[in-house]
Amino acid sequence: QVQLVESGGGLVQAGDSLRLSCTTSIPTSYIVTMAWFRQAPGKEREFVSGIRGIVGSTVYSDAVKGRFTISRDNANNTLYLQMNRLKPEATAVYYCAARTYGAYVSTSTADYSYWGPGTQVTVSS
Repeated sequence: QVQLVESGGGLVQAGDSLRLSCTTSIPTSYIVTMAWFRQAPGKEREFVSGIRGIVGSTVYSDAVKGRFTISRDNANNTLYLQMNRLKPEATAVYYCAARTYGAYVSTSTADYSYWGPGTQVTVSS
């Protein structure tokens, strides 16, 4: 069983930055793929970014590419999401997810077995 806990959300203005963190109950080096998803009110949960393997291959959604950066600190069992130049449409609950198998970074919620409770990010215009 893998437990995940997100932190770092908050209320910011458009153009500001935030860094989200996700701590894990087992070494992140044991987890094949970790990812960030988000869910805005009235919308489905959507993929934001993922990182996989020892090399740390990364994938980003088109909506955040060039502004968000995912990274993993295996020494501290923590996943990060650095979010720059935030836009109001980024307002959502952000979830950390983990997958202990798979040969690629999946963008589907169905492929992730472990989820954190989420952290709220609100971007005002």
